[in-house]
Amino acid sequence: MPEILPEYMGYDRTIAVFSPDGRLFQVEYAKEAVKRGTTCVGIVFKDGVLLATVKPTESLMVQEGVEKIFQIDDHIGCVAAGYLADARVLSDLARVRAQIHRITYEEEINVWNLSKVIADRMQISTLYAGLRPFGVSFLIGGVDKSGSHLIETDPSGMLYEWYAYAIGRGATLANKILKQKWKHNMSENDSIALAIDILLKTEKGSKESIDLAIIKKGEKFKKYTYEEIKKFLK
Repeated sequence: MPEILPEYMGYDRTIAVFSPDGRLFQVEYAKEAVKRGTTCVGIVFKDGVLLATVKPTESLMVQEGVEKIFQIDDHIGCVAAGYLADARVLSDLARVRAQIHRITYEEEINVWNLSKVIADRMQISTLYAGLRPFGVSFLIGGVDKSGSHLIETDPSGMLYEWYAYAIGRGATLANKILKQKWKHNMSENDSIALAIDILLKTEKGSKESIDLAIIKKGEKFKKYTYEEIKKFLK
């Protein structure tokens, strides 16, 4: 966590006040919350996007009841690291806006416009006293008329587009592996194998807890079952 010197104490009590060196401490704290979340991976491959993460594992927990990968529309999904309650509210907002766009214009919303809906809502929470930033980041993946996209939103409301990226507590190692192994026009199977390899190296959960979704050109959002994932486990 960023060090706070005594002369800066008090600047973290409200989101609406910058510190003397131009920092918003509440936003930085929200980013720290994201770093505590389980590793989430996004990979652009030939004709599609992959989203993957690991669900929490508890002996008495029903894993199907914990959602970390959210379907937004037939052609867009997202995976979240951080506070999942915040992720649930923002993904519901995105779903509604995607359906409004489809009904109004009789076409699917493009990935960048949908990402801006989420990012705009996150950015508003950095402006007003009495609010707190959303303690979550998303990797939004989708395929539209302009191609395949993987877009990151962070608690400040900023957007970044990537070919492959990871967020969460294992992000440092995961992004190092992605830089070494990601290639343009990777096959779907190669991207799945890479994502699973990363999650097994960064998270200590069981193989059964891996959660993975694919969005491909001309096909609808699909979540893989454990039986389908098991084919890629070494």
